[in-house]
Amino acid sequence: MATAPVIETPPATVTTTPARPPGKGVLSHWRLYAAISPFYLLFLAFGLIPVGFSLYLSFHRWDGLGSMEFAGLSQYRYLLSDSQFWGSIGNTVVIWALATFPMIFLAMVTAVLLNSAVRFKNVYRFAYFLPNVTSIVAVAIIFGSVFSTNFGLVNALLQAVGLDQVAWLNSPWGIKVAIATLMTWQWTGYNAIIFLAGLQTIPSELYEAARMDGAGPVQTFFRVTLPLMRPVLLFVLVISTVTGLQSFSEPQVLLQTTDNNSSFAGGPGHAGQTMVLYFFQQTFDNNDFGYGAAVAWGIFLVVVLFSIINWRLVQRRGEE
Repeated sequence: MATAPVIETPPATVTTTPARPPGKGVLSHWRLYAAISPFYLLFLAFGLIPVGFSLYLSFHRWDGLGSMEFAGLSQYRYLLSDSQFWGSIGNTVVIWALATFPMIFLAMVTAVLLNSAVRFKNVYRFAYFLPNVTSIVAVAIIFGSVFSTNFGLVNALLQAVGLDQVAWLNSPWGIKVAIATLMTWQWTGYNAIIFLAGLQTIPSELYEAARMDGAGPVQTFFRVTLPLMRPVLLFVLVISTVTGLQSFSEPQVLLQTTDNNSSFAGGPGHAGQTMVLYFFQQTFDNNDFGYGAAVAWGIFLVVVLFSIINWRLVQRRGEE
């Protein structure tokens, strides 16, 4: 009886990871790390370290010259009961609301018109973006003249239609309306360009399908454009919240001549004193750097809270 031949199996090959050649580690790329190091060094020196020091400073009393005195949580306890701080929050929120919602509406309308324009698109974009790159100090001075009580353009228009003059920069609501108008004028063109970029990403086939289904311009906007623009709208709303709640230059320059006590007072009765203006007043007018640091962290928490609320509201509407 013949026996079957025995087939020898080749020996199993053992794969070994080759040893890393010398000089191929992190240190071998030191030139690349050195090339990007200036950004991180500048961020460390002018970003991270000042933020950490401000948090440390908020637990101390310090006038900027003498020795620091540890205060614990007393600065934050006083902050919670500081009526002027809560008043500055109320002023900031009102000004933000008066400026943000009209600005978003005007920016969206402007973006839609720019998207449908055929000629001179670049000229229109430049004209609408120009207010954002104009010096805010110069713009605030001009708006101060526009809202002047005796010789302002706004009061001249009111008198032309038979209405009485309004002391815009001397009344609580007049101050808020003047600041909000300035912020709306400044940021409408910037956000219109962002909306325009979002509109140009929507496929034209969707608009053609909507027209074939009999949808008019209004229905197309609310059923096609607006849902697809929700991420861009969320971005604009969050950015507007962050910048609006940190407004400083607009009320400071616009109202610095209406109160002789402090350039950070926000006009008569502190009606235009925003949170950042109150921070500057406590820090540089009162030389209370410890409490000013506590105010700065309070501002940070307020901005984060409002940003989360806006984000959640827009996201919830998108899920419905």
